[in-house]
Amino acid sequence: MSAPRLGFIGIGIMGEAMVLRLLESGFPVTAWNREPERLEAVLPQGAVAAESPAAVAAASDILLLCVLHTDAVREVVFGPGGIATARAPAGGVLIDHSTIEPAATRGMAERLAREAGWGWVDAPVSGGPQAAREGRLTIMAGGAETDVARAAPVLAALGARVTHLGPSGAGQTAKVLNQAIVGAGYVAMAEALALAEAAGLDADALPAALAGGHADGSMLQRIFPQMRQRAFEPPAGRARQMLKDLDAVLAFAREHGVALPLVEAATARFAEHVARGEGMSDTASVIRLYRPDPPG
Repeated sequence: MSAPRLGFIGIGIMGEAMVLRLLESGFPVTAWNREPERLEAVLPQGAVAAESPAAVAAASDILLLCVLHTDAVREVVFGPGGIATARAPAGGVLIDHSTIEPAATRGMAERLAREAGWGWVDAPVSGGPQAAREGRLTIMAGGAETDVARAAPVLAALGARVTHLGPSGAGQTAKVLNQAIVGAGYVAMAEALALAEAAGLDADALPAALAGGHADGSMLQRIFPQMRQRAFEPPAGRARQMLKDLDAVLAFAREHGVALPLVEAATARFAEHVARGEGMSDTASVIRLYRPDPPG
């Protein structure tokens, strides 16, 4: 059987990496981005440009989104020229890789099914652009069994671990928890590194020294050395995006009557970092709050 026709909306840092991976995996991809110049990263590799989200939907069997926030998803799906306005046959599937509100996901999934007959799989990801290029993302999926099954070949091309966690919104709920852990982890790595440098310890040796212990993990092995080297270009993720996600974690926790003082502290650190003009900097640049420059 031929590969399903894919559409992709949102050619940012992650979207670009995901589209390139899908093209290399043999999927035809039609793409749209609010800033058309971003398409130049994927058109030479075989993607086809469309003039609107509706045009992408009309050319696709499965449509993927990776945009900034809940309002952006709502706009490209239900706004003027949006996916729901396309004259596309019923039975398609939308896979949303954005990180957005679980309740909004459920509402939009119900509306898209009602208005266009399309299924919806919320499938936020973790791992960063390099993992996307190599098909090693961790993908948290929510949606109907039939929709997740239709999306499975596409998700398998992008992710090394794909977990269907339940009905619509379950994937986004898992991403809330992921971001609580990750956001606090960035701040913990920054503080550990700041203390190591101030104490004169060989910080470069620390990831190997702590490997295999309870402190070990991708944060220690990947993010700590990145912070140590102050290697922030090109950004793999942006500080403003982490702040947005942490704000969403706290809002979700308030809805459920749960206090998260550790996440509140991490959110305050990122808010200060962004307020200093670092919103577009790599997430790991939060170390600059503590130690602007590595020791000479």
